Amino acid sequence: MEHVTEGSWESLPTQLHPQVLGALGQLGFPHMTPVQSATIPLFMKNKDVAAEAVTGSGKTLAFVIPILEILLRREEKLKKNQVGAIIITPTRELAIQVDEVLAHFTKSFPQFSQILWIGGRNPADDVSRFKEQGGNIIVATPGRLEDMFRRKVEGLDLASCVKSLEVLVLDEADRLLDMGFEASINTILEFLPKQRRTGLFSATQTQEVESLVRAGLRNPVRISVKEKGVAASSTQKTPSRLENYYMVCKADEKFNQLVHFLRNHKQEKHLIFFSTCACVEYYGKALEALVKSVKIMCIHGKMKHKRNKIFMEFRKLQSGILVCTDVMARGIDIPEVNWVLQYDPPSSASAFVHRCGRTARIGHGGSALVFLLPMEESYVTFLEINQKCPLQEMKLQKNTGDLLPKLKSMALADRAVFEKGMKAFVSYVQAYAKHECNLIFRLKDLDFASLARGFALLRMPKMPELRGRQFPDFVPADVDTNNIPFKDKIREKQRQKLLERQRKEKRENEGRKNIKNKAWSKQKAKKEKKKRMNEKRKREEVHFLLLEYSAEKSE
Repeated sequence: MEHVTEGSWESLPTQLHPQVLGALGQLGFPHMTPVQSATIPLFMKNKDVAAEAVTGSGKTLAFVIPILEILLRREEKLKKNQVGAIIITPTRELAIQVDEVLAHFTKSFPQFSQILWIGGRNPADDVSRFKEQGGNIIVATPGRLEDMFRRKVEGLDLASCVKSLEVLVLDEADRLLDMGFEASINTILEFLPKQRRTGLFSATQTQEVESLVRAGLRNPVRISVKEKGVAASSTQKTPSRLENYYMVCKADEKFNQLVHFLRNHKQEKHLIFFSTCACVEYYGKALEALVKSVKIMCIHGKMKHKRNKIFMEFRKLQSGILVCTDVMARGIDIPEVNWVLQYDPPSSASAFVHRCGRTARIGHGGSALVFLLPMEESYVTFLEINQKCPLQEMKLQKNTGDLLPKLKSMALADRAVFEKGMKAFVSYVQAYAKHECNLIFRLKDLDFASLARGFALLRMPKMPELRGRQFPDFVPADVDTNNIPFKDKIREKQRQKLLERQRKEKRENEGRKNIKNKAWSKQKAKKEKKKRMNEKRKREEVHFLLLEYSAEKSE
């Protein structure tokens, strides 16, 4: 590992507490990174800080250390339920990670209690834990923290507890806004005292982030830390030790290329990014079956309670594969990730940078590879101009073999796989239609037949985007997909019950329809009979009148 250094910790203008220095030594960080040397002195001088630095540059320690030093220098010690610092992160995985880093330091300072508030846990338990153990330092996701401010009826008056707040940190601020947390953050800010230090940390500075800086920070010092060796005029946002590749291949070749690559890198640790949760579910299942002797795990935003466990388990692995969505793209520090593979390009250019940043972190080397369709190749030039992110081409691997027939066989043998494939295809197309860079990622130019073959579909799904189109290059499987059973016998039994109920309802509806028709025809006959009777009565009346008239005339 090559350290990115910017002086020793002892060189700071304000000396750090000996136990803070001891914890840094135990973690193996003898030197500061540029963002740390720029940020820590300002934070400790009561300045608000808005820091922009490339992903993987050591931003977490840049706010954890000042928080501890500020709270240690506080004249009046914090009571159990007084909150001295709040750290807000966009995802629960990042919150867990920050909480772990913080715990390395707070174990030397038993006077400070810390608490983690994230989704996927019972809020009532969080309230009880805070009341029992306190929380001088809170690490939280925005939604859960906002919810905690509304728990007064349960005996938690958080608004009173935060009156002692010294420091607020907004980590991955651009992602907080991307994920739609602006309203939650504004609500939280209303509860917090104005006299505080605020740090805003971000990999990119957008207009939305600038608005948040104006709303939440007072006369902030702005810091923009570049990679060493990068020209001052450049704005490269990826670590300089990252080797960034792209591979151009057709949609029906992509999966074979991926599996071949993974089979040749079994001893390494990989993150594979897909565009949707459904794609993660489908391709995760496929990779489990086709890449043997490797631990494969899946994680995405729709997982509720399992996410934390999967994340923690994968972090401990020496080698393995994590199939994921962009929920893992920001701020997450997983040790020794060798390759970041982007099976689907992300919906925005900034997300591309953050995905790549899961490797080559804090001086380590690492590699990233994005798979592109032939029509998407101009994305390489776009990234170089838009994100100052140069990529080099990786040629197609040879002798990959065709694994798509095996994937089709899996779908034929198990309805669960068949349905996952259909959902994945639909979700991919819908996500593609919403791509931020729609001049390159054009839905109308997509080769749907090749794409369907790449998903190993047995037939084309019915969806609005395909309405009225013909696909002569796609040959559907010669099978009635309604007859494909679930491998899970319980699920298949439930499906058969449902089908029987639907058949029964259909028969009953048809019966009701026939009865209704019969009643209508009887009613019509009745009306016609009534009409005939009326006409007959009129004729008789006319006949009677004529008879009367004739009688009168003869008299």
